[in-house]
Amino acid sequence: MERLAGKVILLWGWRRALAAMLAGAFAALSQPPFDFFAACFVSFPVLVWLLDGAASQPGERLLRRALRPFAIGWWFGFGYFLAGLWWTGAALLVEAELFAWALPIAVLGLPALLAAFYGLATLLARMVWSDGAGRIAGLAAGFAAAEWLRSFVLTGFPWNAIGQAAMPVPLLMQSVGVVGMAGMNALAVLVFATPALLASRRGLRAGFAVAVLAAALHAGYGAWRLATADAAPPVLANVRIVQPSIDQTEKWDASVRERIFRTLIDLSARPPADGAPAPDVIVWPETAVPFILSDRPEALVALAELVGDDQTLLAGAVRIEGARAEARYYNAVIAINSAGEIYDAADKLWLVPFGEFMPFADLLSRIGVEKLVRSVSAFTAGSQRRPLAMQNGATALPFICYEIIFPGTAGYGEVGADFILNITNDAWFGDTPGPYQHFRQAQIRAVEAGRPLVRAANNGISGVVDAYGRVIDAFALDAVGALDVAVPRQRLGRTGQPELSGLLLVIALILWAASGLRRADRAD
Repeated sequence: MERLAGKVILLWGWRRALAAMLAGAFAALSQPPFDFFAACFVSFPVLVWLLDGAASQPGERLLRRALRPFAIGWWFGFGYFLAGLWWTGAALLVEAELFAWALPIAVLGLPALLAAFYGLATLLARMVWSDGAGRIAGLAAGFAAAEWLRSFVLTGFPWNAIGQAAMPVPLLMQSVGVVGMAGMNALAVLVFATPALLASRRGLRAGFAVAVLAAALHAGYGAWRLATADAAPPVLANVRIVQPSIDQTEKWDASVRERIFRTLIDLSARPPADGAPAPDVIVWPETAVPFILSDRPEALVALAELVGDDQTLLAGAVRIEGARAEARYYNAVIAINSAGEIYDAADKLWLVPFGEFMPFADLLSRIGVEKLVRSVSAFTAGSQRRPLAMQNGATALPFICYEIIFPGTAGYGEVGADFILNITNDAWFGDTPGPYQHFRQAQIRAVEAGRPLVRAANNGISGVVDAYGRVIDAFALDAVGALDVAVPRQRLGRTGQPELSGLLLVIALILWAASGLRRADRAD
């Protein structure tokens, strides 16, 4: 191990950059659909050794001293996000004749931008670097800070946070309700990077003791929590999830709107299996309704015939306010009763930049840059998130598409709703890792909130997840049908103060790193 570490430490120039990028790309295997979390036990030690070799030279300027560790983290992040997010370019190939030119921006530009956060992580870590276990703690704290910033800077895009690598199954998801994603990001890097200590053996006992204890508590708590879960909770609602798998190229094609709408109606109207109860709630995916409902009164009549007494249809649709010349469009989920009335609606709050709205629209339009996907119009963001009430008395907290990826967005056990609703259209990305990664993040939100999750996706993955992150039932990608699932009544309370716990953990890691630096200074 010492020999290997020495070779990595002595890498220079393009070889160092290539090693960092390959290490980051290998770490991406820890994310769905591969879930090979052991890859991180290789990638993060390599990252530690690369940073070991980034020592400053006597008399070197501050900017140059900072650039070296930043560059290592940037290349690591670029490899990680390139290997983990390459599938985002698939959305631009849906209408390749219009948007293929932007493929390099999506496939290379997005990873390059996100990599800056990991560059910041390694720069912060290098500021408290030492030759013992403290440097592992500093790296963990740096990544926790970087992932926190990634959740809100420039509207936020916390996709594939490092902490998710430590949560491939429900047993290992439970800790997120105790320390939050900030704590999970820190603990994941701490444990994954610890094998780097085998090279020099300085701080080996302390480092491995802390890492083994953290991993044992993580797994042990998950096992205890699942073992003490109610084995047969009462039924909250019987839900029918409709997955139509409409081809994305047909989504806004006026010539096939009637067929799309009829497909949704037919799937929703199927009789339940023998002996099964009729659904209380029918759920359609994001923007499932292929036209503006207010323009088609006959469509509301058809929905009134579909929805029975005490039933509710929750449908993804485009909602419009105002006259057409100055209308505002909302990506919404609408609630429809048996009279065909839209009695409530919730709008998407976090819109996708360049997909649903144009940041700096006036400036970019002058140079010919427009939205990179086609829809009815640019959308307006909603104003607040609130529960929707069903006709049977159950309540749902709605999240549309990638709103579900933001840590803690549904709260931690104090959610004022009976279940979380996530509607999405992942058909943009086809059969790629994207839909699997999206589903995993929705699972983790259910554990954070302590509520079941009902998820309807146009082409998958649709299903119901319980409050412990366990999949009750789900449709595979590209399946077509109506999935009937009994949603359990689970309202799990807080298990502490996750935001505070995560912050205190990061502070403890910083103090550990700083103490190692002070010992190194005294030794000099």
